Amino acid sequence: MDRLARYLFLIVLLVPASTTGAAPIELAPVIIGETADGDDPHVTYEISFPGLKHHEAEVEVRFSGLTVGQTLEVRMSRTSPGRYALHEFAKNVHGVRAYDGEGNVLPIEHINPHQWDVSGHDGTVLFTYTLFADMADGTYSAIDMTHVHLNMPATFMWARGMEDAPIDVSFNVPESDWKIATQLFETGDKYSFHAPDLHYFLDSPTEISDYDLRTWEVDNRQGGTSEIRLAVHHEGTPEVMDAFTESIKKIVEVQYDVFGGPPEYDDNTYTFLVDYLPHVSGDGMEHRNSTYVTGTRPLAADGRTNLGTMAHEFFHQWNVERIRPESLEPFSYETESPSDDLWFAEGVTSYYTGLSIRRAGLLSNEQYASELSSTINSVVNSPGRKLYSAEEMSRQAPFMDRASSWDRTNTANTFLSYYTWGSAIGLALDLSLRSEFNVTLDHFMRRMWKNHGENELPYTSADLKKELTELTGSASFTRSFFSDYIEGNDVADYKSLLHNAGFLVRQNNPDGVLLGMDFEDIDSNVIVSAAPTKGTSFYESGLDLGDRLVSLDGHGVTTAERTRAYLQGKNPGDIVTVEFVHRGRAIRENVLLLFDPTLEVVPFELAGMELTGKIRKFRAEWLDR
Repeated sequence: MDRLARYLFLIVLLVPASTTGAAPIELAPVIIGETADGDDPHVTYEISFPGLKHHEAEVEVRFSGLTVGQTLEVRMSRTSPGRYALHEFAKNVHGVRAYDGEGNVLPIEHINPHQWDVSGHDGTVLFTYTLFADMADGTYSAIDMTHVHLNMPATFMWARGMEDAPIDVSFNVPESDWKIATQLFETGDKYSFHAPDLHYFLDSPTEISDYDLRTWEVDNRQGGTSEIRLAVHHEGTPEVMDAFTESIKKIVEVQYDVFGGPPEYDDNTYTFLVDYLPHVSGDGMEHRNSTYVTGTRPLAADGRTNLGTMAHEFFHQWNVERIRPESLEPFSYETESPSDDLWFAEGVTSYYTGLSIRRAGLLSNEQYASELSSTINSVVNSPGRKLYSAEEMSRQAPFMDRASSWDRTNTANTFLSYYTWGSAIGLALDLSLRSEFNVTLDHFMRRMWKNHGENELPYTSADLKKELTELTGSASFTRSFFSDYIEGNDVADYKSLLHNAGFLVRQNNPDGVLLGMDFEDIDSNVIVSAAPTKGTSFYESGLDLGDRLVSLDGHGVTTAERTRAYLQGKNPGDIVTVEFVHRGRAIRENVLLLFDPTLEVVPFELAGMELTGKIRKFRAEWLDR
């Protein structure tokens, strides 16, 4: 069917009608003839944007090759590939209609918030609806005057029983200079694409805009080349785009080094879909042959901004997309996806994020040490670590993975991100392997790729242990490492491990005091804006989020800045008398100030320590490409 005919058909279908007992819609015979369907199951989508200014799209889905008389269960996804929590995309759908192959209105039963049952069809169902979308990130969709940003589960409905049917999709692009970037398969029509099945389709985000495109070839494992596409929608100059491209090329090559080359891309292409715009939300989401990255920070002249999320998501094409936890298979679009293995899937990927940028020469040793400081501090000093193991913390993902909660939570004291904890575990494992066995985490990742990624055989925790034991030849090391740091909640001796690489771990502020909370100025009052951390003096005093500070040592508090300065001017062991108001009740407490346990990682050369030849060699083998 040509584009004009599709538009005319959609306009006719959008005429309001009752979903039960309605007269057939009158359709032009030429249109009916062009939409005749065969017997094989097939799904065709068409999306247009007449409501672009108001963030709306009109979506038409044709389900064909259905069993006549069998109810069609049409669903809107509740989650999305790469997400572990529920996001309830059905809330942005309205104006649902259904018709058979002759244009007759079909009855719809909206049996729950996510599902519409269609009965009485003739083997074909044409399903139409309006979508509202105004959040550009890795999970949701956005439609506006600047671009169309589509995460497929947040955009397109699908039908149970049609998961294996091939899919074709057409995009009615709203502006003549806008292009389409996606991992979907090209068809020869620049506005139409193909997917072999539902999962590939829903795993294929799409950017429609006047984006800036750079491409280059990389050697692949098949003896040929594959194409890398970098599609960036941004407000900068071609020069900053060129600089950014050069940085991404370096990161790509460094990560190829880890695994011995790229995976086999399904269309021999990998696509970065990127939005760096003031009105998007910062995020990144991995997909099989692409990633969607969003952020508000503009590109810089030196090409060194916005690299972290790009490096993280690119590494996921191996670790998560192909080296995949069994607990995430098969991926469900109808419920959350808990897993014990996110410390490895997300956390070890986070370890390689900073390491890749350092190996690419885009971070100095001092800058990389600063990143390590943040990771180690978060793990060593987290009260949440004492409550759960890394595996147990992974299971918290359905509550934490950008999931919404209306009620207040205590996650500052009960949760440690599996990204951060897993990154620290990756650091400890890499340095332990190098120090004790003369092998590396790179070797381990290559084993996982060979035995679970290249053949796409999902792994379990037992498989991780097996591969580590075979790599080291030491079952006792594997048992101890997993028992202490993954199944338990101990932390590695980072001071000793990093010493081997010429990095000093020391107290950042040895004479400072630990506050473990923060304040802000609200209506001329000093209010506790971050609840005190468990284990700190102020936590024990009963101070809580939203409390109003009245005085310190009898001196009235005036501003949040002066309050911080007064407390930070004290010494560990000092006692401060604090007066505050908690939910209308005046409270006075004497608080013993504790020392600040914050750690920092510093290269030996900046700490005035000797870099021996052995240490230089160890560091170079770890951090240099």
